[in-house]
Amino acid sequence: MPDVAYGIEPDLDAAEFRRVLIESGLAARRPVDDLPRLARMLAQADLVVTARRDGDLVGVARTLTDFVFCAYLSDLAVSRSVQGLRIGQGLIAATRAAVGPQVSLLLTAAPGAVNFYDRIGMPRVADAFRYDREA
Repeated sequence: MPDVAYGIEPDLDAAEFRRVLIESGLAARRPVDDLPRLARMLAQADLVVTARRDGDLVGVARTLTDFVFCAYLSDLAVSRSVQGLRIGQGLIAATRAAVGPQVSLLLTAAPGAVNFYDRIGMPRVADAFRYDREA
């Protein structure tokens, strides 16, 4: 099995991001038909961690953070063809390493991904609140 290279890519191409969102199954929950909006999502993120296999993008973790206290992992997408190879765990580990040990990491799981986070031992948060998007 080829190695997976993790990296920080602040200038990730929106079309590549779109492809991974579609291949991961997150397309229904992301604005994949609005490439300019995806580009803005990437441009405004504080941290974009990628996973590449043989140079091909297979995973993305997009995070909003202050790098000193808190971080919100907004998107964790791994192409279905490589799911089960621990790439999601690798993206989370690389994200945590990039933000540092003083920073808490929070995410909201997609309904179909809850078991993944339980399986990797990520603690659940009981008291969280959210306003949904209006557009």
